[in-house]
Amino acid sequence: MSPKYDAVRFVLKCILIPAAAVLIILGLNRPYEKINDPKYSDILKFGGLGTWYCEIHIGNLGSSHGVCDFRYDDIAERGYVCFNFANTSQSYDYDYAILKEFGQYMEPESVLFIPVSYFSFNNEVVNSAEAEAMSVRYYRFLSPKNIPGYDPYVDLVTHRLPILSAGEDIVKLFPQLHTALTVHAAEDGGIDEAAFANMAQERYSRHFDNKEEYFLPERVEELYDIIAYCQEHDITPVLITTPFSKPYLDLVSPEFLDEFQTTVAKIASDTGTNYYDYSHDERFYANLVHFSDADHLTEDGALYFTDILWEEVPELKRFQ
Repeated sequence: MSPKYDAVRFVLKCILIPAAAVLIILGLNRPYEKINDPKYSDILKFGGLGTWYCEIHIGNLGSSHGVCDFRYDDIAERGYVCFNFANTSQSYDYDYAILKEFGQYMEPESVLFIPVSYFSFNNEVVNSAEAEAMSVRYYRFLSPKNIPGYDPYVDLVTHRLPILSAGEDIVKLFPQLHTALTVHAAEDGGIDEAAFANMAQERYSRHFDNKEEYFLPERVEELYDIIAYCQEHDITPVLITTPFSKPYLDLVSPEFLDEFQTTVAKIASDTGTNYYDYSHDERFYANLVHFSDADHLTEDGALYFTDILWEEVPELKRFQ
């Protein structure tokens, strides 16, 4: 066999093998996307910005407290456009990124609630793996320029070609190899105060344990940036702490509360922003029926809370 033939065969291998690999990856990626996409169902709402939601009058940022504690059904029925920009475990740097991406859809003189939770000046996520998993979702609806710490490789393997980061999930492409897990929900037997106390301890541990610093300077600065963006774009920022249950609050030290209140009061004073603290509100504090767990409201509790804001927050009076 001639050296020329060997060279041609080698070149063909160099071309055909990678091409075949790419075709296989692309072939598997499409069905895997259908399996993978439901994991991100909570961010589908952002697809409506610019179409269904173009002139937003009232909105909110935030982490899970923002997700769970604001329900605008009754306000929307009055003809106002409202939008919940919050996502589970969302920190202020991502709040700010979302605002830079979508703040254009807030109406002049609109109102934006900015939740200030006890973990807001730190991170709700408990480790780097969880933080990375949470950050991936932003590649699906934010521009690269607005994604904190944007990484093209992460974009490729989690958004453009998620099959490349499927790991063990790849077996879902082959149903005969995938073992289904059945989750049995507990029967509704009313409020179990002992179980509620356990939930409160778990939530408190998540927010406070193994945190060297509860008030990270970068988080404080990010909140200043969010407020500054609002004020520069004719959006009225409102700082707010949503309700907590008594079992959770009983675990929080007076020393932490004092530093928290001092920090928020300084930010509010420096920026001329109003702050409303509903953490100990008697309508929620010991009324566990309004809570789904120690620090999140039920859907009915959130409706009740948002209706209270409509009646009590002066910034909303302009709409009434």
